[in-house]
Amino acid sequence: MVGVEQRARTAALRRVLHERQDAAYASDLLFLEQWELQPLPGAAAALRVVQLRRANPRLAAEIRAELARLSVPERAALAARVS
Repeated sequence: MVGVEQRARTAALRRVLHERQDAAYASDLLFLEQWELQPLPGAAAALRVVQLRRANPRLAAEIRAELARLSVPERAALAARVS
């Protein structure tokens, strides 16, 4: 699942995706990472993120911490990067 690992924007998520080769799991975690970078409107998306954070609290915290260290221009560039 090297292609999926390359879609990850944070080192924390790349590490987890490398350790666990599961397409459905990867899709969920890529969604979580994207949400942490640029939240989407809507109750369904918010509920999905809450569930993913509960299931993966350490990873969610690592992703948030990694993104928090970025400057505004760095975050914008990362959000604009096409996966």
